[in-house]
Amino acid sequence: MARPTMEDVAAKAGVSRALVSLVMRNAPNVSDERRTRVLCAAHELGYEPHAMARSLASRTSTVLGVMVSDLRNAFFADVVEGLDAAAEAAGFHLILNTGGRSPARERAALRSLLSFRPAGVILLSPVVPASAIEEAAAQCPVVLVSRTSRVPGVDTVNDDGEAGAALAVEHLVFLGHRKIAHLDGGLAAGAAARRRGYQQAMRRHRLHPIIVRSEHTDTAGEKAVQELLGEHARTGLPTALLAGNDFNAVGAISALAEAGLRVPEDVSVVGYDNTSLAALRHLSLTTVDQPRTEMGRLAVEALLERVRGERAEPVRHLLHPSLVVRSTTAELEKGLPR
Repeated sequence: MARPTMEDVAAKAGVSRALVSLVMRNAPNVSDERRTRVLCAAHELGYEPHAMARSLASRTSTVLGVMVSDLRNAFFADVVEGLDAAAEAAGFHLILNTGGRSPARERAALRSLLSFRPAGVILLSPVVPASAIEEAAAQCPVVLVSRTSRVPGVDTVNDDGEAGAALAVEHLVFLGHRKIAHLDGGLAAGAAARRRGYQQAMRRHRLHPIIVRSEHTDTAGEKAVQELLGEHARTGLPTALLAGNDFNAVGAISALAEAGLRVPEDVSVVGYDNTSLAALRHLSLTTVDQPRTEMGRLAVEALLERVRGERAEPVRHLLHPSLVVRSTTAELEKGLPR
């Protein structure tokens, strides 16, 4: 069945298409009697105004574009929940797409979002070059989540990755671990801050940092552990791992299990993000918590401040992480090499 059109509503209500358009835009210069006729006709036909067409006609968009770096990562689902709730409360709608952690694909995805002429764009952990972000900011307000920026027209929402990684190291040191490896996120957004925090915390305790280049995926976590198993076959595997994120930690735990190693009896593992995945009973992952829905809410608020012309100066939200201790970390058993 064809979708009802504005013309269908006009015919049923016995009014002009222009009048239907005025009602759908909630224009004030329409009588109560005619407004009621149009709304009743629209309800009976199941007509819903096309948000994009309405935005283009009125030149005032109620659409916010959102680009997600990796749809497989539960972290982004939690942030989008915060975005959606805040956008809905303000009368805005979200359009989502993904760039698949590829700079080229993210460029194309960003161009696609901009073609809808949104009121603004929110990019979640983008890996596109800064030049692409600056180009987008010249067309509409842009907010970055989990990535920093120095572009004056771009707002940012991040957690303190250095502090978060340090919390994980302090926890593991308290448990008696001294040989602690970090499976980092490579060039991923936020990875550099977590890497710095890990290195600084290790050096404060006069411990030698062990960094394994990785990515924020489960496959990369498996590969990183396999690399560690090969490199430390003689000197002994690290007794604890700080993964780049929860997804990465899941892959690391899988590889440890395949190698016959127990978590946390043989190796303690800490993730990062505190996604819904980490809280699953069979995983029960110790992890660093980012306030994900709060990050989404702040991103929408920052964007709408720009859209409404309430602020021109950039805002840089930096949220404080916390540690959630579960079952994948334990005190180092006496007698094991430290």
